[in-house]
Amino acid sequence: MNRPANVDVHLQPRPPSPLQEIRDDRFERHGVRLLLKRDDLVHPELPGNKWRKLAPNLRAAVAGGYPALVTFGGAYSNHLRATAAAGRLLGLATVGIVRGDELAGRPLNDSLARCAADGMRLHFVSRSAYRDKAGLPAQAGAEGAYVIPEGGSNALALHGCAELGRELSGACDVVAVACGTGGTLAGLAPGLGAGQRAVGVPVVGGGFLEAEIRSLQTAAFGGPAGDWSLAEGYAHGGYARVPAELAQFAADFESRHGLPVERIYVAKLLWALLDLTREGAFPGGTTLAAVVTGRP
Repeated sequence: MNRPANVDVHLQPRPPSPLQEIRDDRFERHGVRLLLKRDDLVHPELPGNKWRKLAPNLRAAVAGGYPALVTFGGAYSNHLRATAAAGRLLGLATVGIVRGDELAGRPLNDSLARCAADGMRLHFVSRSAYRDKAGLPAQAGAEGAYVIPEGGSNALALHGCAELGRELSGACDVVAVACGTGGTLAGLAPGLGAGQRAVGVPVVGGGFLEAEIRSLQTAAFGGPAGDWSLAEGYAHGGYARVPAELAQFAADFESRHGLPVERIYVAKLLWALLDLTREGAFPGGTTLAAVVTGRP
């Protein structure tokens, strides 16, 4: 397949994504207006923050003439799936370095099976080896490939996510987004307009994200940027954990509003926003925009 000269023309993204008002009495009784930034609709195969973060890296890979993409993720990584799809669409080979060597001898789950179907070569490594990623591309036979970090979060990605902030400039008071590696929040916040602030909801515990976000912003912008904060305590047991109570909440939201709710990120975000609203974290009259970063 001939490689495209222009990634955006070839992949045909659809920004700006729509902003949809949700009438929900659980928010309205506290004077909070809820909007959904439907970034899940920005691209059919690279939805939400995956497009925002991958696009600048894909442009760099194509412009640099790299023969392949290599990246990292866990067994249920949406980032791995998006990278595999991008490679197929652009005619680039892809290698996914997967955390957990115990997975190598098992049937692939739906997420990894989709990666393999899109042509991604999966390389499983132990959890201890995964912590030090520098030498893993060579071990996986991906020398010379364009390296995209776990979750797609690097300086280029932050500039892509800043465009999401600019799309929301003036449309709301607070923007909220679920956080895995923190790259979307790190880029989104400096793209917002004066008087707006961003709230990130970590989907994994540990309290490490604040330092990660500051480090990412220093690499991209030279230092901390934008008005942002983290709302910890909504990981529901850890990454990819969806306890029954959270699943019921997501199903109820779907029933109320006729919208699909992705469980690993978006359900935790919406749960957190409702809880924070009930606690009075958002003053009456606040317009709150929740970024829908992915699809089920």
